[in-house]
Amino acid sequence: MTVSKNINNPVGQGGGQRKKQSRAERQNNGPYRNLDRQGAADQKAELVRKMREKAAAAEAEAEAARQAGDGSAQS
Repeated sequence: MTVSKNINNPVGQGGGQRKKQSRAERQNNGPYRNLDRQGAADQKAELVRKMREKAAAAEAEAEAARQAGDGSAQS
């Protein structure tokens, strides 16, 4: 087997040539970038929704506790 001068590019070890990339792909604008961004936006929206629900539930509990405390203090 022929030995390559570069250890990272051994001759005869398969691989082949690299795909020609467009300028957009080289700048990390590949065809799946928009899908990745949409998925990330969906995850963020879901997380924000869950956090708001938890905050609303905690606020409702606190309000109920305050009203219960006020009622017993006034009696």
